[in-house]
Amino acid sequence: MARYIFITGGVVSSLGKGLASAALGALLQARGFSVRLRKLDPYLNVDPGTMSPFEHGEVFVTDDGAETDLDLGHYERFTGVAARKTDSVSSGRVYSNVLEKERRGDYLGKTIQVIPHVTNEIKDFIEIGDDEVDFMLCEIGGTVGDIEGLPFFEAIRQFAQERPRGQCIFMHLTLLPYLAASGELKTKPTQHSVKELRSIGLQPDVLVCRSEQIIPEKERAKIALFCNVRPEAVIPAYDLKSIYEAPLAYHQAGLDQAVLDAFQISPAPKPELKVWEDVKDRITTTDGEINVAIVGKYTQLEDAYKSIKEALMHGGMANRVKVNVDWVDAEVFDKGDAAPHLEGYHAILVPGGFGERGTEGKIKAAQFARERKVPYLGICLGMQMAVIEAARNVAKIKDAGSEEFDHEAGKKRFEPVVYHLKEWVQGNYTVTRKETDDKGGTMRLGAYDATLAEGSKVAEVYGTTAIEERHRHRYEVDVKYREQLEACGLTFSGMSPDGRLPEIVEWKDHPWFIGVQFHPELKSKPFAPHPLFADFVRAAVETSRLV
Repeated sequence: MARYIFITGGVVSSLGKGLASAALGALLQARGFSVRLRKLDPYLNVDPGTMSPFEHGEVFVTDDGAETDLDLGHYERFTGVAARKTDSVSSGRVYSNVLEKERRGDYLGKTIQVIPHVTNEIKDFIEIGDDEVDFMLCEIGGTVGDIEGLPFFEAIRQFAQERPRGQCIFMHLTLLPYLAASGELKTKPTQHSVKELRSIGLQPDVLVCRSEQIIPEKERAKIALFCNVRPEAVIPAYDLKSIYEAPLAYHQAGLDQAVLDAFQISPAPKPELKVWEDVKDRITTTDGEINVAIVGKYTQLEDAYKSIKEALMHGGMANRVKVNVDWVDAEVFDKGDAAPHLEGYHAILVPGGFGERGTEGKIKAAQFARERKVPYLGICLGMQMAVIEAARNVAKIKDAGSEEFDHEAGKKRFEPVVYHLKEWVQGNYTVTRKETDDKGGTMRLGAYDATLAEGSKVAEVYGTTAIEERHRHRYEVDVKYREQLEACGLTFSGMSPDGRLPEIVEWKDHPWFIGVQFHPELKSKPFAPHPLFADFVRAAVETSRLV
């Protein structure tokens, strides 16, 4: 039976609950325990799959096809534990499940209420896989006091009451603001946050206090006194140069020891932190730097491409170089020349996206990279734009485009080199989709196998011809153009096992030009960089030496 750690936040959002949860999970692993991390989000969307990246950042996809919060990406990158559908739930999903049961008559005619029906649904979710791990870490989205979060807070209160004493603890993150005018750290916001938490029946066992200034012992003692926690369980959390320093920083601050003390686990196993010491060394000790342009359409919000930026950093660690990322808005040169915006970069990455906005700029970025021999990595839509560029400018298919853009415009304008994916094989059955289907959860989602061509660049990079990668798309390059494009030098070097769906393309006569239909960034970790990103950065390093 697992022990449970419930992580909540107060005062303001974006304090770093996800990062603290992930770092704590890594520290518990370093002490020999098995962990699983979960996210409970109070928003009413069933999942973030239909939410704009400007609203919610990137959507993190699991192997089993769940569209989840980006915090699950943190969890995977820090612990290496592959997330599952059962590791993410929202109020929308909870209420949807409850209403489906009510419609079926599962409640036998009872009046359906938040307590007990909604809270029971949340508790049922929390305890999935209870016997699989030593520790279950459950992060509650939002902040204490948010009206939409109350059912989750009530559910974890009930859950802790129903479990044997000492099996559940609560960790609360707060802000200690610094007032420059008075030169003081103010503890009152933390006190009020804990007071709000206690008013709904939750007493924190561990307090993590975010601060830009060193927290004096006197202030820690004051927080402990007024918040009713042990002084050694008041953990300072300072700003770091890299998020990957968090496990070592939290260990030095005593977070993992405070958690084990709260569970009365004594003597605690000693941690093995060599992996994280190596990660920190690779971040802080580099042999140079490269400049990479990410040409996208959501560049105003870096969280929209969170996993891509992190995977590039991992690639830098693998090569012991610093990767400087510049966000280039594809719309800037939709109708102009890309060269003034892309010259000087050692590599170009075009990420995924939806809709026609900015796509002409992405096509020009692919053309620039092809013609100038700049390393190029196209992901999902980035691969499709590279194929359209090749079709237009090399294969001379003048009106090459995507059915997605015609569908959006409501009229036919392009020869659809990229088409709406209506059927594919998933496991032992065939999935079918129509353009009129609901948007949520109807894409080709999750992990699928691909077969790589012998002797191809990608087979060399992966070191194998059989791979499995995560997908999130509803449009696909049409295989009927394969022969025509390969005659021009664009190789279809990765295909689905049945040979129907193109997974990877690459240019034969280019130092490093690869487009992939899947999202390799989702499986990259600081201690295990994804091979595509590691080799992409290596190619960029070689380019930098030629400049």
